[in-house]
Amino acid sequence: MNRLPTLAGAAGMTFVGGSVAVSGALADAPVLTVQALRYAVACLLLLGFARLTGRRVVRPRGAEWLWLAGVVLTGMFGFNLALVLGARHAEPAVLGVAVACVPVLLAVAGPVREGRVVLAALVVTGGAALVQGFGRADGVGLLWALVTFACEAGFTLLAVPVLGRHGPLGVSVHATWMAAALFGFVGFIHDRPVVISADDLLAGAYLAVGVTAVAFVLWYTCVSRIGSARAGLLTGIAPIAAAATGVALGGPMPSPLVWIGVSVVAGGLALGLRQVSRVAAEDERGDVDLRDAAVDLAQDGQHLALVVPVHATPPVRRLPDET
Repeated sequence: MNRLPTLAGAAGMTFVGGSVAVSGALADAPVLTVQALRYAVACLLLLGFARLTGRRVVRPRGAEWLWLAGVVLTGMFGFNLALVLGARHAEPAVLGVAVACVPVLLAVAGPVREGRVVLAALVVTGGAALVQGFGRADGVGLLWALVTFACEAGFTLLAVPVLGRHGPLGVSVHATWMAAALFGFVGFIHDRPVVISADDLLAGAYLAVGVTAVAFVLWYTCVSRIGSARAGLLTGIAPIAAAATGVALGGPMPSPLVWIGVSVVAGGLALGLRQVSRVAAEDERGDVDLRDAAVDLAQDGQHLALVVPVHATPPVRRLPDET
């Protein structure tokens, strides 16, 4: 398995984990408006990157609009809403543990189920829970934790069907402009009056650049290359990055239980990300090498139409038996 996609996914989760402290600075800000600005800026950055690198962002068609809308409604709008409302009824650790359970769902719901990956997901989830700790919640808080879990999984699973045609960059561009429009509309109704401080803008800028423009592309690159099941294991890195960021910003050193959790997560990653068979890898990746070759030819100006179904297997021509 190529290590670069795995490193990309790990880097993306590091950005996400490091954003916990930054997000805390937005507690008193008009959150919906700041999120709208965040996604708008991220979209502009992604479009600028596409233009500089000569990559074409294609227009969604047909059911692709529904898949992208699902990514936005669940993984971006719904997830942030569940965190805000859930925090009123549950301690942050409860919501964190809910997110930590996502690797198990991704391992089970992926196109190729492997017992080792499912076991690794369980190990990573247990380790991440140890890192974050356990908190208290009432019935409503547990319900919001379940919504948080489902929305986080939707951010990855609902993007898989459109990654084949749009690629990581295209999915990120469309998801960010749609999220900016949605947050902007709701924020226009809810966040009145809008007062945004300089600290709010700085925090939003970090979220736009690191946690959105960069992390989205890194994450979807990882998902498209190694599959959603194995990519999901890397979400266990986020709580570790959050703990490390807290220490870097002057917080206390982690307890022994946190260090045990870090070791468990590392063991789960080592178990689930080991070299897999060529056949299983190509099936889960969806023949991305053929797809990427077709995209490269199209971008080089070749007038060539090549349609490769994402999960299709080329027909086998049987040769006559030799006598």
